[in-house]
Amino acid sequence: MDTRPVAVAVDGSDHSLRALEWAVPTARRLGAELVIAHVLPDSTQLWAARRSALGPGPELNDPVTDRVRAALSGRDGLPSVRYDSLEGDVPDALHALGAGARMLVMGSRGRGGFASLLLGSNSLAVATRAPCPVVVVPRLARTGQDEPAAGRVVLGLHLAETADEVIEFAFVEAAARGVPLQVITACPGPPPAALMVAGEFPPAALDRDQYEGAERDVTHEQSDRLSRFRERFPGVEVDPVIAPADAAGHLVDASASAALIVVGRHRRRLAPGALLMGSVAHAVLHHTECPVAVVPVHGDA
Repeated sequence: MDTRPVAVAVDGSDHSLRALEWAVPTARRLGAELVIAHVLPDSTQLWAARRSALGPGPELNDPVTDRVRAALSGRDGLPSVRYDSLEGDVPDALHALGAGARMLVMGSRGRGGFASLLLGSNSLAVATRAPCPVVVVPRLARTGQDEPAAGRVVLGLHLAETADEVIEFAFVEAAARGVPLQVITACPGPPPAALMVAGEFPPAALDRDQYEGAERDVTHEQSDRLSRFRERFPGVEVDPVIAPADAAGHLVDASASAALIVVGRHRRRLAPGALLMGSVAHAVLHHTECPVAVVPVHGDA
């Protein structure tokens, strides 16, 4: 049994409070403790420097805590809640927190930066290198609050690169929510009809017969990858989808009605230590309409 907590980073911003709203029912569904973490500003000690139970106390009288209390007030059936204050650079502090967490939940942006940005630099940095799955919650995403989970979980499955940890995370989330799991795998598609008429073919395009053969192969491979997880999670309804090309585009489209998108970080082909992630995860983080879980490969932090 996984006894690690669900951690959520808060800084008092609306973005971080949306992340808190998402983290509360998630921790409760998983039977996990919820750790609410704040990185202390260098210039002041707004929060207590020790771990303590979240509750009234003179050490917690600050604007951030007031907003957290307001967000949690009136809720029934809260999970076990603990507060953790952190010091130092935000990505580094949250990286250390993630080492002992089941997942780390963040808003898409914090208090600083440009209001027009959909994804802040800290959120991107943490999603890129944290040792645990990082869930980034867009400001306008449906968080569920105390209502039952709604919408399916969607997994972006790259047959050559997506690790088993990523697939397992998606199945666990779908099982905990009691919702279907849609699995989207991209397959190189045939060229658009207009290009075929003009006699032009993109380099990666397949003709119709080639595409049908490739689609059969990808369908078979996808089924093989999912088979043992279906056995482990028999209560999860799986909807396998083979989509032509553009995996990121299909996942972004799916986010309009999904509860959660799950992608792998896919850094194995990049230079060691590079603060980058795969192009699909990067694109989905920047354009999604629902929370996105970026799941690392074991030992990839």
